[in-house]
Amino acid sequence: MEPDRPTDPRRKRLLFRATHRGTKEADVIIGGFFEENAARLPDERLTEAEEFLELSDLDLMDWIMGRKPIPARWNGSLLDDVLAWDKKRQGG
Repeated sequence: MEPDRPTDPRRKRLLFRATHRGTKEADVIIGGFFEENAARLPDERLTEAEEFLELSDLDLMDWIMGRKPIPARWNGSLLDDVLAWDKKRQGG
């Protein structure tokens, strides 16, 4: 099943930024999450998503891969959704 594609400009920008990160690993994980979920993100989570995508690939991938602890600011956030999506993607 093909994911819903965002139609509004804000979600389209989020999707573009998520899929053009600069590292292959981030494009696969972060981009993949947003490809499946950008169109469905609730409006109240868009600002959080924009902040999330401003973070560096190095930090994000260290947290996602478990190499560094996740800062308290990002506990219970969109990062949890990305982690759950990645675990499911890997069959876990």
